[in-house]
Amino acid sequence: MEIAWKDTYAAVWRPYRKHLHPVQALDPVTLDSLIGIERQKQQLTDNTRRFLERQPANNALLWGARGTGKSSLVKALLNHYHPRGLRMIEIYKDNLYILPEIVDEIRDLSYRFIIFLDDFTFEEQDNSYIPLKSVLEGSIEQPPENVLIYATSNRRHLLPEYLQDNLDSRLVDGELHYADAVEERISLSDRFGLWISFHQTNLQQYLRIVDSYFPDYQGNREELHEAARLFAMARGSRNGRTAKQFYNSYVQQS
Repeated sequence: MEIAWKDTYAAVWRPYRKHLHPVQALDPVTLDSLIGIERQKQQLTDNTRRFLERQPANNALLWGARGTGKSSLVKALLNHYHPRGLRMIEIYKDNLYILPEIVDEIRDLSYRFIIFLDDFTFEEQDNSYIPLKSVLEGSIEQPPENVLIYATSNRRHLLPEYLQDNLDSRLVDGELHYADAVEERISLSDRFGLWISFHQTNLQQYLRIVDSYFPDYQGNREELHEAARLFAMARGSRNGRTAKQFYNSYVQQS
């Protein structure tokens, strides 16, 4: 299925039908709505702006705690920059085999594409990431000038890390030589020139996010904060996702 990229800002690969499905309704998240990740926003925004201006830019790995805004930041960038020609294609982990072919289809287009790989982790003995490595840097063919990879993951190196792997590393003539398993993990993550870390929010940051969902709240703000704190405690996490879930729950109760 051929995509009319002039009027389509994003597409998702559908493996059953074997085509790119145009996204009709984008997630409306905006950069201004993302609170508590100012450093991360600045880093990825700067990188994306350089990409759109045809300056050197890096593939980006957004890694860290769950629910802290990694995926929302990538989607917000699309909403912000699609008037300047930014387009996005999302591919799920199990469909990475199709990535080189998709890149072939878009490399000569005038638009600038971000390939969005959301929530990516690979288990031991899982080699489905090999097509990703080749598109990033490891092929005889030069990576396309109009494509970047933005991936999100809870793991810094995308692959599982074990204590024994580090124990197998050794010093040779005063230089650290990593074990083969460590080298394999690093060889994948090293292909991302920009690493952006996300960490669990503290209580003050969490309540700031909660307040952003209740800008016109007329009730007792302290009671609202206490309800939000207890909601987060019950879920065992304090982050933007929890704040939104609290908003959904609290609005229904009020």
